[in-house]
Amino acid sequence: MALTTILLVDDDEVVRFSLGRILEQSGFDVTTAASVTEALKHISSSQFEVLLSDLHMPGAGDGLTVVSAMRHANPKAVTMLLSAFPEMDAAAHAILMQADEILVKPMEVNALVDAIKQRLASGPPAIRVVETVAAILERSVESAIKEWFKRIQTDKKVMSVSLSYEQRCGHLPQVFRDVVSRLLSSKPIGSKELVSPAAAQHGLDRRKQGYTAAMMVEESRMLQVTIFDTLQHNLASIDFSVLLVGVMTIADEIDSQLSQAMDSYIAESVEDALPA
Repeated sequence: MALTTILLVDDDEVVRFSLGRILEQSGFDVTTAASVTEALKHISSSQFEVLLSDLHMPGAGDGLTVVSAMRHANPKAVTMLLSAFPEMDAAAHAILMQADEILVKPMEVNALVDAIKQRLASGPPAIRVVETVAAILERSVESAIKEWFKRIQTDKKVMSVSLSYEQRCGHLPQVFRDVVSRLLSSKPIGSKELVSPAAAQHGLDRRKQGYTAAMMVEESRMLQVTIFDTLQHNLASIDFSVLLVGVMTIADEIDSQLSQAMDSYIAESVEDALPA
């Protein structure tokens, strides 16, 4: 009978050696990895029935990155994370949307072996639908815009400018398209922004509608809050391996859009101030 294959991921050499030996003595076929990069190489080249990974590791990525990679490569694999922090509350709930179980270190070895065997005995885990940040935003545009509008309605200064719903929100579908496009591109974070004619036009429109610069900044801030709240409500399906980069890219792109809108807003203001 073939032995159950386990990928053990931990940056601590002592843990890898000692735990690896114990798991082998318990009837498992164990492969070890000292880093996320090494783990990803194993996942791409071999099949494993169980992933047992430390959650917190130095360097690029962490245990969630490894879990996400395993979910893509082998959705039927049991994924278990080891963490030295027992009080994780909401974070633990979010992580469990990706991994099957979180085990607190240090853990009695026999209990760990029993936990692995129990997970295997219960059959393959339910197949999870994992989505990119871009995919989540693309399908959430309409609901996100409505949520943004609700937030903006609570700001008395912004609402002091009387506009229709279309005038207030008409620019947002294009903003979302630009954000999704940026997420799908390979453009580095912090590089020169992608030129957005729509953002420049938005600055002109807001100037003509009577907005102040502060109102535009507040609208942009509320847009970021709304987008991040949208992601928060989709933690069950989000791909954690790209979440941080996605959030940084979103913030960078929205700030870029605001910068371009402000440039045209200021240029229009200067033109208005010139003598006729």
